[in-house]
Amino acid sequence: MDSSTGLRFRLVSFGRSLDPTLLAVLGALTLMGLITLYSAASDHPGNFGSQLRNFAFAAVIMLVFAGFSPSLLRRVAVPVYGFGLVALLAVLVAGVSVKGAQRWLDLGFTRVQPAEIMKLGVPLMLAWYFDRRAGTLRAIDFFVAFLIVLLPVGLIARQPDLGTALLVLAAGFFVIFFAGLPWRWLIGMGATGVAALPVVWSLMHDYQRNRILTLLDPMSDPLGKGFHTLQSMIAIGSGGIFGKGWMQGTQTHLEFIPERTTDFIFAVYSEEFGLVGNLVLTLLFFVLVARALAIAGNAATPFSRLLAAAIGMILFTYAFVNMAMVSGILPVVGVPLPLISYGGTALVTIGMACGMLMTIQRHRKLVQS
Repeated sequence: MDSSTGLRFRLVSFGRSLDPTLLAVLGALTLMGLITLYSAASDHPGNFGSQLRNFAFAAVIMLVFAGFSPSLLRRVAVPVYGFGLVALLAVLVAGVSVKGAQRWLDLGFTRVQPAEIMKLGVPLMLAWYFDRRAGTLRAIDFFVAFLIVLLPVGLIARQPDLGTALLVLAAGFFVIFFAGLPWRWLIGMGATGVAALPVVWSLMHDYQRNRILTLLDPMSDPLGKGFHTLQSMIAIGSGGIFGKGWMQGTQTHLEFIPERTTDFIFAVYSEEFGLVGNLVLTLLFFVLVARALAIAGNAATPFSRLLAAAIGMILFTYAFVNMAMVSGILPVVGVPLPLISYGGTALVTIGMACGMLMTIQRHRKLVQS
């Protein structure tokens, strides 16, 4: 067998080893995202071409990570987490401030947002940590795990970037929960959280308090702080059962929906495809999350199991928070809708996460039927 034939054989073998269900769902969501963005960005056609490039790059990243072994992911967990912490500290010292938020590092040729690293860096680190302590977990181990989570969350919240901080907190919590967090700890944390609400409120920035107050009563400032929420709710409601049709959304094309290509693209989708379209989209996200949890159930090691389960719940959190935010159920916190919203950074993060799921599935244990 010559080298070209051997390479072709390995590529075909690698392609066949990729999870078909995961690929099909990702492909369907990608198609729906591009269709919706084409309509939402009809007055800025450059965004559509840019998003095509973003999807292509994210797909390459996914395939690269799918080619890694879970043991390699385990070895890089600590360096990735450590690099992320150093980068977050660098943001506090020398970060670029935009609209009052200091979240970026200027590298000269581009700007990077280190907080994005921790969306996967934290679950990687925690999965490594609990894998090393499998079978010998004690209360102190959970305490250390929460410190691992809270350190980057605190740094991100100081930027301030509440949306990303909550996503990183959720990613870490899911790993700790699946690692076997005792229920008494959950009850105690819930009671402590409720008791701490007055303190949290006093520490919040004015714009964060306004988002919560707007959620409770968006009509209190319909042309100001409540505008985003009201216009998105109008768009969702006007879609009806079957929607107004692709490219026919009046709220979208009369430019009433703010941030319609990014955080509020779900309002565009809902107006044009209606309740039926929303059910299809919700079903696809459900299958995506369910497949990730099934991969976790068949994983070969505690590290792989915890990482896959956390990725599944991270994807659920992204989708749920965005849809609830746009529907007026949760405050506006700046969370994109996976594979639907415009943006390269979030797509690369999702590509990495799905690549990790692919390699965990490829190296799964044999399950007897």
